[in-house]
Amino acid sequence: MEFLKGISPREYQKKIFKTCTEKNCLVVLPTGLGKTLIALMLAIERMKKHPGEKVVFLAPTKPLAEQHLQTFKKHLPELFGEMNLFTGTVKPKQRKKLWDKADIIFSTPQCVANDVKKYRYNLKNVCLLIEDEAHRCVKSYDYNYIADNYKSNALHPRILGLTASPGSNKTKIKNICRNLFIEEVELRTRDSPDVKPFLKKREFEKRPVDFPPEFEEMRQILHELFKKYVQELRNRKLLFGPSNKTKLIQLQKRLISKISRGKKDYNNLCGVSVCSQAIKLQHAMSLLETQTLESFNKYLKKLFKEAANKKSKGVVKLVSKPEFNKVFMKSNELLSKNKEHPKLNELKEIIIRENNENENLKIIVFTQFRDTASSISQEISKINGIESKVFVGQAKKKGSGSASGLSQKQQKKIINEFRGGQINVLCATCIAEEGLDIPEVNAVVFYEPIPSAIRTIQRAGRTARLEKGKLIILITKKTRDEAFYYVSKSRKKKMHNIINEVKEELANGKKFTKQKKLF
Repeated sequence: MEFLKGISPREYQKKIFKTCTEKNCLVVLPTGLGKTLIALMLAIERMKKHPGEKVVFLAPTKPLAEQHLQTFKKHLPELFGEMNLFTGTVKPKQRKKLWDKADIIFSTPQCVANDVKKYRYNLKNVCLLIEDEAHRCVKSYDYNYIADNYKSNALHPRILGLTASPGSNKTKIKNICRNLFIEEVELRTRDSPDVKPFLKKREFEKRPVDFPPEFEEMRQILHELFKKYVQELRNRKLLFGPSNKTKLIQLQKRLISKISRGKKDYNNLCGVSVCSQAIKLQHAMSLLETQTLESFNKYLKKLFKEAANKKSKGVVKLVSKPEFNKVFMKSNELLSKNKEHPKLNELKEIIIRENNENENLKIIVFTQFRDTASSISQEISKINGIESKVFVGQAKKKGSGSASGLSQKQQKKIINEFRGGQINVLCATCIAEEGLDIPEVNAVVFYEPIPSAIRTIQRAGRTARLEKGKLIILITKKTRDEAFYYVSKSRKKKMHNIINEVKEELANGKKFTKQKKLF
């Protein structure tokens, strides 16, 4: 292709690109299979077709926007066009100047949305809008405002949405298509005939571990305590149906909303407190079943601290209960005997094996929580030949009690150390799932299964791209780990079926149009 330097598109990229030249398109392609190159090819085509008009490439984070800018710079001639990165650190007046002289703008959606709302510039002369990680195009995310404004104002609108996975909910996928004015969906999976030759073999291992009897004893105590709180909510005629964490959070929100509207009766006020403690117990049981004993113990300590600071009457009552104290003492006793969750030993065995098999070891261990990532990293760093670091998002507010976060500068430094081999194991939370230019890894380990199809696909996509790799999932038997594993598997299969259904509906002329607001 004219202007493209140092890279040749693959056949499936050419086919997808052709569709994108003709229609607003949602491209669903596994991580590492060149979504950015398709965007680059389309940017060239649109700028040739509409000289003097701009391309706007949006990504959810600054490092990801920066990464796309570097890819464009690498594969476009220097004189092709002026490229600029927009961030919140660049002053609005300066952004206005940069906008006027730029041909291709890379930005987070918040930046462009704020500028357009304040009339610093408009999207009239933008011939292509690219929205990366398009599964975020739901609810009030700024992607939707920009797409809407763009469709209404651009002289020659063309929209490209990119994602590795839009999820497994048909309503959500239709909403993404509606919000981006999508006319065609291009889906490829690891098993698509035109993609398969470009991917290396990915071995899959499911590593089940037994839930220790001592842990089971603590779980039973917490569960009995939890049942008492749930029964109180039922007695107060506030909770009907299931009592899982999601339903309890929904109930809590409803009650808080009622109270904020002035319905401050005793039943609602009591209900919020009871609901809050039930959620805490659910979270504690989740940590006990699926994480490390240390992170479970740390959470209990956090609750004691909240009680000492009189954060709420409910938490004071909870930690004063003999059952709660019994569990806390039991966890202290087990930790003093160096007893840990069996997953941790299983993980260490996996790391040792992989280290023996791979001269240039690179592993990502994914986990839900920062404290768990920290515990894992400390433990596996004791293994000979292993250099591990925690890779988490930016710092949360002070006093949140969780492991401290990393600035974007620190994140970049860790990725460079990982790429250079100074670090060979990253213990990461969700920050490493999306976007970020993390190098190819020998293995991806899920410390726990997650029910989200989007996140499962993104995590797994970190390995077996250029070289063969492994996907290893640790599962604690007879816990929510097992349920989440099967839920994720089912949702992934469902997602592909739903995307094909949506694709067919679009091909048959159905349009997912937005309803016009009356006011």
